[in-house]
Amino acid sequence: MATTNNDSEQMKRLFAGVQFYVEISRGLNKEEAETLSKLLEENGALQYPQSAAQSELLMKKITHIISTTSDFPNYEPAIDALKTVVRPDWVKASLSKRKLANPRPYSPDPRLYFTSVVVCCADLPIGDEDAIYGGVLSMGGLHSKSVSKMVTHIVALTLGSDKCKTALTKNLNCKIVLPHWFDDCLKLGKRIDEAPYCLPDPEILRSRPGERVPVSDTTNLRGATSAKPGRLPIPSDSADSKTRQLTVFDKKQVMLHGDLEIGSHLRGTIEDIIKRSGGSVTGDVRKANIFICQYRESLEYRIASRAGSDVGNLPWLYHMITNDTWTSPLRRLLHYPISRQGLPGFKDFRISLSNYNGEARIYLENLAKAAGGEFTKTMKDDNTHLITAHLASEKCDAAKEWNINVINHLWLEESYAKWKIQTLATTRYITFPDRTNLSEIVGQTPIDKQAIEHFFFPKGSDIDRNFENGKSDDVTPAKERPEDAGSVKKKSTGAVDDRAVPFRTDKLEAEVATPKPANPKKQGPEATEFKTPVRSRLTESVIDSDTPSTRGSRSAKEKAVAQIHSLAPDIALYEKESRRRGGVIFGGRKSSSDLVSNENRKRSISNEASDCEVGGEIRGAKKPKKTKEPASIRLILSGYTPWVGEAKKEGEERAKLRELGIMITQDPAKCTHLAAPHIVRTQKFICALAYAPVVLSTEFVGQCLAANKKLPPERFELKDPLGEQRLGVTLADATARAKINKGHLLKGYSIYCTEIIHGGYETYKSIVEANGGNCLLYRARASTNAAARDPEDMETEPTQYMYLMSGITPDEAKLWPKFRKTARAAGKPSRIVKTDWMIDIGLSQRIQWHDYYELTEKDVMADE
Repeated sequence: MATTNNDSEQMKRLFAGVQFYVEISRGLNKEEAETLSKLLEENGALQYPQSAAQSELLMKKITHIISTTSDFPNYEPAIDALKTVVRPDWVKASLSKRKLANPRPYSPDPRLYFTSVVVCCADLPIGDEDAIYGGVLSMGGLHSKSVSKMVTHIVALTLGSDKCKTALTKNLNCKIVLPHWFDDCLKLGKRIDEAPYCLPDPEILRSRPGERVPVSDTTNLRGATSAKPGRLPIPSDSADSKTRQLTVFDKKQVMLHGDLEIGSHLRGTIEDIIKRSGGSVTGDVRKANIFICQYRESLEYRIASRAGSDVGNLPWLYHMITNDTWTSPLRRLLHYPISRQGLPGFKDFRISLSNYNGEARIYLENLAKAAGGEFTKTMKDDNTHLITAHLASEKCDAAKEWNINVINHLWLEESYAKWKIQTLATTRYITFPDRTNLSEIVGQTPIDKQAIEHFFFPKGSDIDRNFENGKSDDVTPAKERPEDAGSVKKKSTGAVDDRAVPFRTDKLEAEVATPKPANPKKQGPEATEFKTPVRSRLTESVIDSDTPSTRGSRSAKEKAVAQIHSLAPDIALYEKESRRRGGVIFGGRKSSSDLVSNENRKRSISNEASDCEVGGEIRGAKKPKKTKEPASIRLILSGYTPWVGEAKKEGEERAKLRELGIMITQDPAKCTHLAAPHIVRTQKFICALAYAPVVLSTEFVGQCLAANKKLPPERFELKDPLGEQRLGVTLADATARAKINKGHLLKGYSIYCTEIIHGGYETYKSIVEANGGNCLLYRARASTNAAARDPEDMETEPTQYMYLMSGITPDEAKLWPKFRKTARAAGKPSRIVKTDWMIDIGLSQRIQWHDYYELTEKDVMADE
């Protein structure tokens, strides 16, 4: 009897010291929360209301938060404050054990994907057991040496082990899986369905290669498949809007930014919903704790982000209205504002999808576009990436043949989330479990807030600190303020002031300059202090540079600078000693008297005195370079012979021209002027002509160099009547047409080209693409012809013909019958054409046709 009373008293004190509040959500309603709270209080816990989360004083006293999800506003602050956040199962487990259960397996954090998993290994090698246990523990799970009711998974190769027999005999509620399941989960970094791995008849061991994998349902993407908003879920004039009472915006101040581009009626409707749910609408970003915008480039976006407000887009707002539940805008990638420029480097990617369906496919399409890439429904040999949920499809087979990168959706999601293109060779991006459709884990990747902060709103980057503190109403970026004009020059650490740029890009991100050791010939021995040379201001000359800047952590750079500062005296001393007879090793170290004595020096130290510290300033620091004149002329050279075989001369004269404001470029799309000795049929000349540059004679370059100044370019316009007569073009007419065409002369044309064509496929591809067309490599394989696989694509072309540019070699002629057959299958006539056709189109800037351009079997070169 006494024992029973003691047990009862012990149970009443089970949760003594636990001070908690319950986070009410969709998974834990108010009634369930009250029941749970009563159970905890009966066993010694102390409850606080949910509103306690808004009080810093009460949050210090709270030890536990009970929640079914990590998607609530105070989760990250609670974790940072070392509060224990557990699911309601933790309470039940503690009561059943009569002691506080380990909270680790009961965390609601989805990143710990083995939470709620208790694993037990049966008859596996020791090394495999340790690897599985280590992986499970690191991802939030537990392990057990023996089989019990707590075990959720037994890992075994067969059912013959004693542990498996015990589980089957006692009818325990656990799954017996192959070790392959843990291996695939750890490779992907996500938990996938264990059904294909379950004994006694695991699907992964009996499936045949190439067998279709069943489609999986995705529940993570509802209301988050697009960054563009759909219809407002609750119209203000509907009966439901008047009867349904929302609470999600209670005591919230919401700001709707102007870049949403919504009409006044819709804006009024949204504001009415917010006000009826207990919130308010503000136009002051400093007062808002919810900020709604479409793009990341606005000043208000950066202010709200650095102030810690919840920043999301309209789909996120609609999602909360639909579910009347707060959710983090960082949880789903397309609930966060997008970038106008896209992810740096992503615009060069042409991405296609395979084996994703429904919402998962729509979501990935929109994500690829939001990242700045080009999405194609049909895959062609000029695609760069194929994103697939498994490897059983025709597209996957074709991608291997065409050497197209094949990865799963995690590469796209993590590149977007971290705002940096991820390495394709990473294991989790090329892992495709045999009988798993990876669409089941689509949408589980959240936004990496630290990466976004580093790129878009680093602290103090563009806003006056007084404004951040609410002391000024001036929202002018610091870059535009006259008092900040010299902010860069005032820096002595070599780092460019972040406030000088509106937001971070790859080209504008500051680097920390590395100091060089002082020259012993010019530096006095007593000068032991070193300073990093001052970086020159970010001018147009920096932006014009084609050299990409490094992207690293600011703290890492500061540590590197500090370390170099500490090593600089030793480096200088080493350089000094190495100049002595015998060097550092054999010469030995000089005595201290030798180091400080200046009386017997043969060299004058008058130069050294000027480098010493005067008035607390270091005179020997490297001065910033003179600012170059902005490049008003971006010039492409074609057929310019003085630099042929003269690399040193070319480098010197390029630099000299740049100082004069003339930049030599290789990119036709960026050129403003084109220089050639006469009209030439070169790739650079024809590609540049599509962008309507001013065409000059190469004498312009020589004359500018001789005069050491930028001469008026109109004095050097190219005149070549003989060339115009020979080629049948008029240069003035061609440039006039190019201005009208604006690079879209061949828009909608898909022109095929043989692989071994004289001059190279890449040459003609660049000409076609410079004029807005699409050039495709033709190898006469069934899977390489996009028109045959998808005839609907050809309906958008402005011509009824299919063109193949070809040479006259026998190997190329063998492709012609196959191409004609392909064209007939697409319902179009075909033309096999010479390369002269494309060259003449590029030079004249008009589409023309003569029978002379068409190739027939009579033109084929004899096979020697």
